[in-house]
Amino acid sequence: MFDPVKMEIDKETRDAIKEAFEDLVKPVEINVFIGPNCRYCDETVKIAKVLEEEAPVKNGKKLVTMKIYEKDKHVDVFKKHGVERIPSLTLVEGRIKYTGTPSGEELRGLVETIIRISQEDSGLDETTVEKIKLIEKPVHVEIIVTPQCPYCPYAALLSNMFAYEAWRNGKTDFVSEIVEAYENPDIADKYGVTSVPAIAINGVLAFVGVPYEEDFIERIIDVVERRRTIKTEFLEGATGI
Repeated sequence: MFDPVKMEIDKETRDAIKEAFEDLVKPVEINVFIGPNCRYCDETVKIAKVLEEEAPVKNGKKLVTMKIYEKDKHVDVFKKHGVERIPSLTLVEGRIKYTGTPSGEELRGLVETIIRISQEDSGLDETTVEKIKLIEKPVHVEIIVTPQCPYCPYAALLSNMFAYEAWRNGKTDFVSEIVEAYENPDIADKYGVTSVPAIAINGVLAFVGVPYEEDFIERIIDVVERRRTIKTEFLEGATGI
C-alpha cells in the first residue's frame, strides 16, 4: 500500500511545479487543516509548503500562500470550510476540498486546479458553465482516489472546476471533495469501491472511471433534480485499489 508518510517531493517534482506555476496570474490561498494524533498531517503540510515555496512572487507577494488551521483551535474555520476529517486541504472557501493527503498522482491535479483558479479560467465548455449556473440545489461530488492512479487527477480536476464555476457564480452549496481512499477506507467501503476514480454525486455512486464533461454535468443534474434512476457507469481509465 502507498504510504504518503514515506513520500518525498524530489527536485524533479519541485522543478515541474515551479515551471507549471509560471502560468499563475492572481494569488491563491491554500488552507490546511490538521490536528493531534494525525499520521498524515505533517505530509499534507509539507506538500502545501512546497507549493508555496515554488510559486513565483508578483508585486512583492507570493502567488500561492498557505494557512494552517488546527482542530479544536479553529472550530469556526473548520465549520465554514465543511472540514470534518484531518488532514484536509481546501481552496475557494472550502468549495474544493481534499480529504486526505493530495500526494502521488493527485499532486498533478491539485497543481492544475491552483493554476486555473489563479487564471480565473476553468477551461470548461460554455454550455457546461451555463448549466452549472442553473443548478439551484446542493451538490456534493466525492471523487474517491488513490495516489498511484494516473487517471484520478483528471476526474478530480473536472469536478474541482465544476465547483469553482459554481463558486464564481455565487453558488456556495456545490462542493467537490477529493477523498483519498487509503486514509478514508470507510468512505470507499460505503460505495463499494474496488476501482478508482469512483465518483459519487449526493451520495449516489455515478461513475467509475473518468467521465466526459457533458456526461458529468448531465448526471449531476439528473441526481439533484431526481429526473431518473441513476445506475453506475463503468468507464475506461479506472484502476484497482
